[in-house]
Amino acid sequence: MTPIYVILGVALLGAVIFIGLYNSLVSIRNQCDEAWSNVDTELKRRYDLIPNLVNTVKGYAKHERELLEQVVEMREQAAGNHGSLASQAQDEMRLQKSLGQLMVRLEAYPDLKASANFVELQGELANTENRIQAALRFFNGNIRENNNKVQQFPSNVIANMFSFGTREFFELDIPEAREALKVEF
Repeated sequence: MTPIYVILGVALLGAVIFIGLYNSLVSIRNQCDEAWSNVDTELKRRYDLIPNLVNTVKGYAKHERELLEQVVEMREQAAGNHGSLASQAQDEMRLQKSLGQLMVRLEAYPDLKASANFVELQGELANTENRIQAALRFFNGNIRENNNKVQQFPSNVIANMFSFGTREFFELDIPEAREALKVEF
């Protein structure tokens, strides 16, 4: 009778471990999806702020029209990109670079810097950029955790059985985006 209890105990222990590993894989997959949703929300916030910023600036900086149009074009491209994570990252980095260039150039307009609307929008945009960076760090942390679980033993066995896969990090692919903006007066 004892060997039967031992076999049942081992089988029960195996089932508990299997269920625990499977549930942890499901949990991290859902955390990754939630983290990307948070990033997406912050990106949409940025997209909503950009037209307001551009409209505020237009009255002050008519001869900066080309840069304003570039920012609007980059915003439309980034907002409309629903492709791969790498493609979205590339568009986001281009938009971030354009916004940085715009903000540096606009520092030369004393009336604009004194405008309450501009100052408020500039602050909101800076706050949004910080929120985007925090959301991206959280997202990439969840991706790291997911990839570790999918690749490490013994959870990789269950991951392969149920088609859990690794995911892409949100990374900079544009070398210029890694460089600091040059401020010249």
